[in-house]
Amino acid sequence: MKAKNLWWGAVALASAAVVGSAAAFGVAVHNEYKDLHHEPAYVADTPEQMLTPNPDPAPAPAAGDVAAALDKAFDKDALATFGGAVIDTASGEVVWEKDTDRPLTPASSTKVLTTAAATWQLPEDERITTEVVRGQSPDNVVIKAAGDVWMSSAQIDELAEQVKKAVPNVAGVYVDTSAWAGDTQAPGWDPENIDEGFVAPMEPAMLYGGRQGAEGGDVPRSHTPAKDVARALADKLGAQTAEYGVAPADADVVASTQSAPLSERAEKMMKHSDNVMAEAIARELAASRGEEPSFAGDTAATLAVLAEHGIDTHGVEIKDNSGLSTDNRIPAKTLAQVIAQGTEDAQLRPLLGYLPVAGGDGTLSDRYADLSGRGYVRAKTGTLTGVSALVGTVPGQSGAQYAFAFLVNDGDLLSARQAQDKLASALREQ
Repeated sequence: MKAKNLWWGAVALASAAVVGSAAAFGVAVHNEYKDLHHEPAYVADTPEQMLTPNPDPAPAPAAGDVAAALDKAFDKDALATFGGAVIDTASGEVVWEKDTDRPLTPASSTKVLTTAAATWQLPEDERITTEVVRGQSPDNVVIKAAGDVWMSSAQIDELAEQVKKAVPNVAGVYVDTSAWAGDTQAPGWDPENIDEGFVAPMEPAMLYGGRQGAEGGDVPRSHTPAKDVARALADKLGAQTAEYGVAPADADVVASTQSAPLSERAEKMMKHSDNVMAEAIARELAASRGEEPSFAGDTAATLAVLAEHGIDTHGVEIKDNSGLSTDNRIPAKTLAQVIAQGTEDAQLRPLLGYLPVAGGDGTLSDRYADLSGRGYVRAKTGTLTGVSALVGTVPGQSGAQYAFAFLVNDGDLLSARQAQDKLASALREQ
């Protein structure tokens, strides 16, 4: 007990010494600086207002004036069999039209409908998960293809590393393509499109869209794209066999990988008009609605979503979702209506951001060299033999915003494009 009292006494003396020292230091500081005075705090001057709102903004051009400007820019010979519509998005008024109800071959402007339906139906962060499961034999694995047609070499490496941990010695890699149904090519597709690099047979797993020897561009595509994925994984695992196969029910998952989110995939598809990616997104859409993921189910799902959101689909007949089919027919008014709705509907608005910019990127990067629409027109192009489409939006100089669709059939491609670009630029000048 005595030792404890001595300890507390020592602590008390030490504490008193510290407090005494601190107090003495504080008094010294106060004596040193007590005569200092502070000026008032600095107050910034009120900034001069450099810009003021225009009390009398220029009124939007009258519909008649817009129509007159477009009539003047209209090249009848170059635009051949034509269907067109222009909508003032603020008022919803159709300010110019020519045969707007005529169903025409739309080429890749079909992707406007596909992307609109997917944007309305699916979350922007939607991803596709591809799994690898154990096969019937203990030394085999099966890729359960799920619709990721833009798989990369990095994803194959990722899967291989995971598989090795669960199945050290793999003898065979198989790929199950049962996630999709029906034919692998749509009505109206030319079989030569595969070797020409425009599309691949629609199987639910591909490396770089089935391209051979390149990651992008119109290079020849594989005739067996899903099997190529199995071969790529087999090579990484040192397996001899790579074939189509069936995944056992309730098999253990030994590896998985995810696609990029829908927003990234849709933008890449629209900017570069990728047919394979468009069809894959359409199957993703169909599956989300309980429709069969096939050409018939995909197109039915697209049209159903559009109708549910008030789009007039009268006269629309589509056999695919990419626009590669020569059997597709869409009136210009339907395409213009979708674009116009994108300016008003926040849920659909990402569609406008996916569109190529005139003279800037994607399929419009080398157009509008000296036209006023350069940098302002955002539009989806479409190209088939004798077919040219331009569907998008452009702000007029007055501030008015226009949605437009210009479809040309039976025309010379270069002349039609130039004439369409002049029409869109005439809108920019309003």
